[in-house]
Amino acid sequence: MQQQYNTKNDNILVWVKDKLYPRNEAKVSVFDSSVQGGDAVWEGLRVYNGKVFCLAEHLERLQASAHAMMFANVPDNDFITEAIYATLKANGMSDGAHIRLTLTRGEKITSGMDPRLNQSGCTLIVLAEWKAPVYQNAITLITSSIRRNGPANIDSKIHHNNLINNILAKIEANNAGADDALMLDNNGFVAETNACNIFMIKNGMVFTPNADACLPGITRKTVITLCQQNNIPIHLKNISLTEMYNADQVFTTGTMGELTAVKMIDGRAIINRSGTDLLQHINDLFRNLTLAL
Repeated sequence: MQQQYNTKNDNILVWVKDKLYPRNEAKVSVFDSSVQGGDAVWEGLRVYNGKVFCLAEHLERLQASAHAMMFANVPDNDFITEAIYATLKANGMSDGAHIRLTLTRGEKITSGMDPRLNQSGCTLIVLAEWKAPVYQNAITLITSSIRRNGPANIDSKIHHNNLINNILAKIEANNAGADDALMLDNNGFVAETNACNIFMIKNGMVFTPNADACLPGITRKTVITLCQQNNIPIHLKNISLTEMYNADQVFTTGTMGELTAVKMIDGRAIINRSGTDLLQHINDLFRNLTLAL
């Protein structure tokens, strides 16, 4: 397991609803929708040089997800931004931190599925931790038997908290001794991993799956833009497992892991036959972007 507990997080302060609480006192009600049915939306944020990377884009997606879920009395972006920076300030965090931003439908008046039971507004949670990128080395993947939801089921463009599919896929990866699981869509094409978007490089060109059954991630979008701005051919297409097996390089993207090389999929080593390290070039472009904040 590459992710480990950091003892610097023993005494962090966590924002819940409208104020900060010590870690051990930061709780939501048993009637909160996140407990009752995973009825919440979320964002992962990373802090560089005192600033939250792509904050506007993350808040836009959070609001879009909340709107799609018909949340009522959603806090506006100014309030959420103030809560984020108040939490960072209280914890003395200006770099090397990760934020799990969660917005639940809120507390119910009694247990039940009906959103009309939610009558007290949303619950906002800002959980900031000292956390380096989760992957410190190149990772191995196995293909999960669990399919990534497509629009016919739960649209992946809603960044919701109901992550049972992803967790079941992660369990398969754990049992196989792999770092993460590769998830396919209902047509058998590569979607993403249980935790990240995925890219492959072949013959000097970069490919990533269409955002049909995968989350259109913020880091994914950043990498696509960096390729476009730097004359690196980038294509969005359906990608088969066979294409992934035979890629020159494969990498994942996400706030938790940034850009991470994949060294093996289903026991097949990813062998760079191109003679160039395009992934390193893209990673350097991404790193320069974060340093320029």
